[in-house]
Amino acid sequence: MATPVEPPNGVRSQGKHYYSMWQTLFEIDTKYVPIKPIGRGAYGIVCSSVNRETNEKVAIKKINNVFENRVDALRTLRELKLLRHLRHENVIALKDVMMPVHRRSFKDVYLVSELMDTDLHQIIKSSQSLSNDHCQYFLFQLLRGLKYLHSANILHRDLKPGNLLINANCDLKICDFGLARTSNVKGQFMTEYVVTRWYRAPELLLCCDNYGTSIDVWSVGCIFAELLGRKSIFPGTECLNQLKLIINILGSQRDEDLEFIDNPKAKRYIKALPYSPGTPFSRLYPNAHPLAIDLLQKMLVFDPSKRISVTEALQHPYMSPLYDPSSNPPAQVPIDLDIDEDLGENMIREMMWKEILHYHPEAATANAEVSS
Repeated sequence: MATPVEPPNGVRSQGKHYYSMWQTLFEIDTKYVPIKPIGRGAYGIVCSSVNRETNEKVAIKKINNVFENRVDALRTLRELKLLRHLRHENVIALKDVMMPVHRRSFKDVYLVSELMDTDLHQIIKSSQSLSNDHCQYFLFQLLRGLKYLHSANILHRDLKPGNLLINANCDLKICDFGLARTSNVKGQFMTEYVVTRWYRAPELLLCCDNYGTSIDVWSVGCIFAELLGRKSIFPGTECLNQLKLIINILGSQRDEDLEFIDNPKAKRYIKALPYSPGTPFSRLYPNAHPLAIDLLQKMLVFDPSKRISVTEALQHPYMSPLYDPSSNPPAQVPIDLDIDEDLGENMIREMMWKEILHYHPEAATANAEVSS
């Protein structure tokens, strides 16, 4: 549970109160009453809370020492810029970012989002039975959210069960946009490490320079397979092993299906793997609906140019009981996430401060008056 504590150095900042959770100090706005810690990830601790002013339950994520690592700081800045623009019922909503006390020296960032009950990873791991209706509904919502992101020119690049939040009534929301990029960025920017290995598309494993929205579709296919089989379909121990597992199940690829590989060494590696006839998905998932198997086959295609798109997946017969094309508005504007990778700490902090001001119009007004 959250334990009230005295502020560090005994100095209490106006409008803030102090709690300890999992040996971590939370300095949060007094309108939020923390309840208990609910999760810990690479990027901080999340606690559940209630907004006293609205009585709404929320989740508060503390990103600790955000400027300690420049890559992490850029990741947080990118996520702030992106979430400010996203409005879709299958994408997590960022409700608030708390104002730091000191503009030029703040170290921690507190994100406030809607509170969800669990995530898909926990559900897959649990003993709860998953019917065809469950699988269909989860997949449908994931594809809907992804269609919206792709219409805004956004690649998520890290879709996995743990990044899909679920409510008790089976609502699904995509979260964690720290690795997201706009799909019109090309070159070096796009080749860095992305996507947890088990969900990583072949073109990423093979270090192809040019990739697009189909990387997210591959990840969705891996998640769908995990829903059907209750375990990961390609649990690789490292990159080359990951490729071996994929070829073992999909079967050896024809030369024309390897043309997308622009790295000669990578292409040679794939061609040198022992011949595999592949394993039919219907044998891996004997209880799955035949249309589910057909859609899975169209998602988990080695050659990205032959993989089904998100829109085509939504139009697939397996989705027809749920899909209504008229209720899928695209994003209003493409979002620009093009941030200079060489920015220094002070500049990143200043850009983050400006993002935070969007949630605090009263502070933005005061700021403008001070600087005029």
